[in-house]
Amino acid sequence: MDRPLDVLFVNADSSLAAYQGLSEMFSAIEPPTWALLLAASCRSQGFGVGILDCTAERLDVTEACSRIADATPRLVCFVVYGQNPNSGTTNMIGAVALADRLKQEHPSSRTCFVGSHVSALPLEVLQLPSVDFVLLNEGVYALWNLLGTDLESGLRAIRGIGFKDDGHAVLNEAERVVPQERMDADLPGYAWDLLPRRAAPLDLYRAHFWHANFDHGRRTPFAALNTSLGCRFRCDFCMINIVNRTDNGLDVSAASSPLMRFWSPEFMLRQFDELAAMGVTTVRLSDEMFFLDKRYFEPLLEGLVARGHGFHMWAYSRVDTVRPRYLELFRKAGIEWLALGVEAANQEIRREVSKGTFEEVNIREVVGVVRDSGINVISNYIFGFPDDTRETLQQTLDLALELNTEMANMYPCQALPGSPLYVEAKRNGWPLPDSFAGYAFLSYESQPLPTRHLSAADVLRFRDDAWHTYFTNPAYLAIVESKFGAEQRANVEAMARHRLRRRLLGD
Repeated sequence: MDRPLDVLFVNADSSLAAYQGLSEMFSAIEPPTWALLLAASCRSQGFGVGILDCTAERLDVTEACSRIADATPRLVCFVVYGQNPNSGTTNMIGAVALADRLKQEHPSSRTCFVGSHVSALPLEVLQLPSVDFVLLNEGVYALWNLLGTDLESGLRAIRGIGFKDDGHAVLNEAERVVPQERMDADLPGYAWDLLPRRAAPLDLYRAHFWHANFDHGRRTPFAALNTSLGCRFRCDFCMINIVNRTDNGLDVSAASSPLMRFWSPEFMLRQFDELAAMGVTTVRLSDEMFFLDKRYFEPLLEGLVARGHGFHMWAYSRVDTVRPRYLELFRKAGIEWLALGVEAANQEIRREVSKGTFEEVNIREVVGVVRDSGINVISNYIFGFPDDTRETLQQTLDLALELNTEMANMYPCQALPGSPLYVEAKRNGWPLPDSFAGYAFLSYESQPLPTRHLSAADVLRFRDDAWHTYFTNPAYLAIVESKFGAEQRANVEAMARHRLRRRLLGD
């Protein structure tokens, strides 16, 4: 940050509130992917850019404010965007706290917010006292537009932004998102050089505990990147596609813009070459649906096999998009874990929240085929869909215990801002959290949706008990020990001793 900055991208720290005691050792510390993409994009247009990652450096608000002031940027851009579906809202915890302190100590600072929560509720975010601008949707062109001005005059002519005019919130016409044909040019990679480090690139970041096969010593250095943006599906519980939004109307959800765009395989291979040159081999593929379009994933994986960089990676897939004939290629390219969105055991519930797009599949067969290929499975489950009963929740837990995959994520169902469920909840007057932390799956304040048959407390209690049941299950611990070792089993047992405190449950 030794040159005049047009924009400083800030990744505020919300980890303690979001993950409670798990934040100290067991949660991942991921590179701020969207800040890296925006920084590289703005730099390609000749703007001076910097990144302040408060999470990686463990900066409190006092230290962060001092660092921002020392950098003297024209614009402080809080990138409130996470790798997990709820993170955009969850990360508002730290972003608002830091923006509030910054405005108190340095009132002339110009602040901007961008991210999934911002795209879902731009007016609400803009009305926060410490926010001067919001960038609508993904914000790429909007940020170019804004930085090309003095941040004061002619604001009504700038597409893709919201701002305050005499205290009144104004949303301009939305800008377009980056089209497929401009992906390589207008989002030209990751500004890795701007990230903090201890001694080597990306050594302040750590992979998910399970990604490193439950070995804390293998978690760093770590990188996360996308080969595509968005998703073609319209699941009720998901808000990923809200960053594709170009309609400022009310009650617009992620289901209105199921857009998926890809960088070219040749471009992505250069990104992987860059990581390998920095000595980074532990990589998350953050795409929502990496295992979907063979026109992109097949040549990319073949290129990685030919290069032989030795990456240790994981990727996402729905259970109904797994294609067994490609699993050997996945494994050869270094994809050692596949995250499968099982969601719920009951087929009718799963089909309803997926809006009929979920094909009939034999989940047990799919999981078996993936594991037989030598790829570990992390299965994702959601407890508390609108039609869930205690019996269907138990069916989902029973399925999880039966599949006994190498890792499992278990989430309480949240009406995340930007999701169709959020719009439905608002329309029907369903109770919603009164804080950003209320949308965090693992936070003290977590408040999931009630179902038509169960209270929010019932859902949360079942989820927490189910998680503990799974990770203390002797059959599961035996799998961990047999595949990864006795020390790794002990690490999982240490993780399972962390019981979350929940306000909703009277803690």
